[in-house]
Amino acid sequence: MAMTTITTTPDQPGPEALYRLLAWLSPAYPIGAYSYSHGLEMAVEEGRVRDRAGLVAYIATVLRAGAGRVDGALLAAAYRAADAEDDAALDEVALLAAAWRGTAETALETMQQGTAFAGVTHSAWPEPRFAAFAARHPRRIAHPAAFGAAAAWHGIPLRPALAGWLAGFAANLVSAGVRLVPLGQTDGQIAIATLHPAVEMATDAALVAELDRIGSAAPMLDLLSMRHETQYTRLFRS
Repeated sequence: MAMTTITTTPDQPGPEALYRLLAWLSPAYPIGAYSYSHGLEMAVEEGRVRDRAGLVAYIATVLRAGAGRVDGALLAAAYRAADAEDDAALDEVALLAAAWRGTAETALETMQQGTAFAGVTHSAWPEPRFAAFAARHPRRIAHPAAFGAAAAWHGIPLRPALAGWLAGFAANLVSAGVRLVPLGQTDGQIAIATLHPAVEMATDAALVAELDRIGSAAPMLDLLSMRHETQYTRLFRS
């Protein structure tokens, strides 16, 4: 199987790379993201998120000080390792990404989506280096590590890949909030528009992050995730 070769500029994906990026970020890409709320379901149950403003604040916190901050850095590190053809560094990022979870549900969230992403991407967009990476970590690849490596090997520049992944993460939580609060679809789109600066800030932070210095600072998010594990009535898996 031939390796994928795509020509791009440093910051702008070429047509083929852009098509791949849009496909991978589409809600139709079958990774099961719709079934996870990242603790939001418990936040709504406890009355901590009651409206659009509360939803935006919750997701902005995830991006600024929670999993978004950590996963953005991990995605960037996986991208750079893959781009440098440094398998040892890439495997180290994959192991770190698998371990860096505050609760059982957030571990399930990222590992299930990462495993699904690896399987679908290998089938639809085959790339031998990505296939070898997935084979070294069977069913144990966190979503940001899988996405970062795939983006590098498919010629998608780092910044749009990172910003797109974070925007997709935020949009999925908005979708969960629309169903849970509940909110109207227009409110959901206003929330997504409002979150644009938070996504850009998270992208900037991830690009300069050092793996030995990253961490989260949002313990309430982890507590909500833990309490969600025993929530009596649940629509979501996290």
